[in-house]
Amino acid sequence: MAETLNDPTVEKQQFRDAMSRLGAAVNIITTDGPAGRAGFTASAVCSVTDSPPTLLVCLNRSASVYEVFRENMQLCVNTLAAGHESLSGLFGGKTPMAERFIAADWTTQVTGSPILSGALASFDCIVSQIVSVGTHDILVCETRALVFGDSRSGLIYFDRRYHPVGEHSF
Repeated sequence: MAETLNDPTVEKQQFRDAMSRLGAAVNIITTDGPAGRAGFTASAVCSVTDSPPTLLVCLNRSASVYEVFRENMQLCVNTLAAGHESLSGLFGGKTPMAERFIAADWTTQVTGSPILSGALASFDCIVSQIVSVGTHDILVCETRALVFGDSRSGLIYFDRRYHPVGEHSF
């Protein structure tokens, strides 16, 4: 029988536990511009509309990369392929920024934000709007260029672990 919580206030840890049951694609969000080069791992990314092609990316205002993204106002959403778990870990931890970027090959397109070679898809975007909610900013990102990788297997984060999905899933 499923547990039901009737308390009108939801505890932070309960919410996190429930969210761990919501599988999501794993992405490395990158930027480069006047404020410098930075990147972080995120699963809080989704499409908003296809006219114009727009995504949203959630970024904690206390993140070490926050000011760089806020000042550059451009980014690339690099959707990871199966096998990118260690790269996700580098961009999700306290690894110095230079070490994060030397761990993979990068190119650029329209905005100059780093595009990960081997990503499933990369969305090169400008940030058109920012909305603050709680501890995070929602970055509304208009896609200016797309790059598709050759892999047919993706990477999701579910139940606090990575899982491959797609043609070559185990």
